[in-house]
Amino acid sequence: MAEKKSKFVEIKTKPTTASVEDFINNVADEQKRKDSFVILEMMKKATGEEPVLWSSSIIGFGNKRYKSPGTGRELDWLRIGFSPRKANLSLYISLGIKEHSVALEKLGKHKTGVGCLYIKKLEDIDLNVLKGMIEDSLNRM
Repeated sequence: MAEKKSKFVEIKTKPTTASVEDFINNVADEQKRKDSFVILEMMKKATGEEPVLWSSSIIGFGNKRYKSPGTGRELDWLRIGFSPRKANLSLYISLGIKEHSVALEKLGKHKTGVGCLYIKKLEDIDLNVLKGMIEDSLNRM
């Protein structure tokens, strides 16, 4: 069987030069704003990198080219990141969040998507478990 050729996909969500701190300071919900600064510091420490605002609402660390094993498509995306959305804090810590199934059982109150972890507020979870998940994700990349 022939190997699929790579095709780079241009996506709308891209890094910007906008201020991450200004973005967080403008989050309306005070608890989400405080939690965002905690996650920001946690991810800065784990990556050793400075955050970048992607598009208008995602705070990302690092940049990685991902290739879909199914389609062969490639795209540039952040290594890890998060977004203080209206409903939840959305954490992008893995392309396959289920790879953290053991940690998720210990994390606390949360929901998951394909590659996202959704948390209402940090007081609902064990921050040490989250820190371990972030570090584990970075080590897998």
